[in-house]
Amino acid sequence: MSSSEQSELLSLSALQLARLIRQRELSIVEITQFYLERIQRHNANFGAFVRVTKRRALRRARTLDQRTHKKSPDELPLFHGVPTGVKDLVPTLGVRTQYGSRAYKYFVPWFSAPVAQRMSHGGFISLGKLATSELGVMPVTETKISPPARNPWATDRTPGGSSGGSGAAVAAGLVPIAQASDGGGSIRIPAAFTHQFGFKPSLSLLGNLNGPYNKLGLAVMGPISRTVEDAAGMLDVMSGLPFSKVISGSCLAALQRPPSGLRIHLCLDSPVTTCEPEYAEATRKMATLLQSLGHTVTEVSPMQGSIDEFMPVWHYAVSRLPVVSEEVLQPITKLLRKHGTNVSFSQAMSLLNSYAQRVDSFLEGADFALTPTVPGRPPRIGTFDGEKDPKEAFDRAALLGSYTIPFNINHGPAAAIPVALTKDNLPISVQIGGRAGDDHRLLALCRQIEQAAPWCAKSAFAAP
Repeated sequence: MSSSEQSELLSLSALQLARLIRQRELSIVEITQFYLERIQRHNANFGAFVRVTKRRALRRARTLDQRTHKKSPDELPLFHGVPTGVKDLVPTLGVRTQYGSRAYKYFVPWFSAPVAQRMSHGGFISLGKLATSELGVMPVTETKISPPARNPWATDRTPGGSSGGSGAAVAAGLVPIAQASDGGGSIRIPAAFTHQFGFKPSLSLLGNLNGPYNKLGLAVMGPISRTVEDAAGMLDVMSGLPFSKVISGSCLAALQRPPSGLRIHLCLDSPVTTCEPEYAEATRKMATLLQSLGHTVTEVSPMQGSIDEFMPVWHYAVSRLPVVSEEVLQPITKLLRKHGTNVSFSQAMSLLNSYAQRVDSFLEGADFALTPTVPGRPPRIGTFDGEKDPKEAFDRAALLGSYTIPFNINHGPAAAIPVALTKDNLPISVQIGGRAGDDHRLLALCRQIEQAAPWCAKSAFAAP
């Protein structure tokens, strides 16, 4: 395959790729081999995949190629034959799943989690497991089981976490779209740091796909992608709609209804930090764009709160994750779990409900809120090591979620939208979030923004 052919293939979105497959213009085996070869060449530079399932992927590709020729295009699922990756927090039948931790070094699940099953039904081919922070608790992806995930825009910097492998994989062109999850910003922070689109849905859109260890409902599944359409399609698949027809009430159908006259609150600061000037300027420019699209933007003060106030909730959530051996955990994870033993479910839920009321008050009089996604540039690898002082390291790392956490607290949708690059060529992202259940309007707004100011032309990867 020539460099120009490789560049053309990499320029295709996940849904464009699937359409060409269904029209029998592309071979699934050849596409799968193409992405597997890219992983082989480039993954060592980025640490996106912690495990590559080459034989399994090619076996499924051959099966799906046969299916392409036996069925009509309308009978094939939405992402038929599209390569992707599954975050290492998601149990997958027969594939070692380590949750980013030495505590699960030899764990091979005898089942697949619901989200893995739904992605398979939607036609995806998983190429392997994507790097995550230990148990998903940190906003960077640096564990003891593999090299750190690195940002394709600057490999001395983090792609974020906990879905750092997902963000790095899409940004590096190792997959066209990736599954991710978000309990405090774990989709949006990596998307922001790697110049991708990331969407954290409402808890109600997909339901609790994380199972009994997500009793507080903070964590949800979602996509990191290059386009809004791809993200909407993956959300439909995750919600149990595997086929290609745009069904009334689906996320893809919502993109066909551009919103008008929305009321949007602009907030540049959080109660615990301020953003870098270039990030504030980009957020103001987004406010101007939204006004040009017919929406009303009003600048407001940040809601009140602190990291320390929220910590009992996070301590509880982390402490209830099952672990075979506490001794092998990283210092920060150990500390969070230790504090969580003193917090009951009723205490955590009471605090969560109290904070959710603050978020709802902040949104009063508005449809959505516009903020930066992250306070500034992606930190350098090793910034939050935590070996000497885990509390101090975590307190600093937690500031990366200053803008994202509120929309986990209120169970509402929130999107990280790539908008610009800094003077030193690092991604800048803005966040738009809202109330629980308003996913379709938010996706439609993101699509409207994407059409007015497309971001896909900016890329961190080259074809070879």
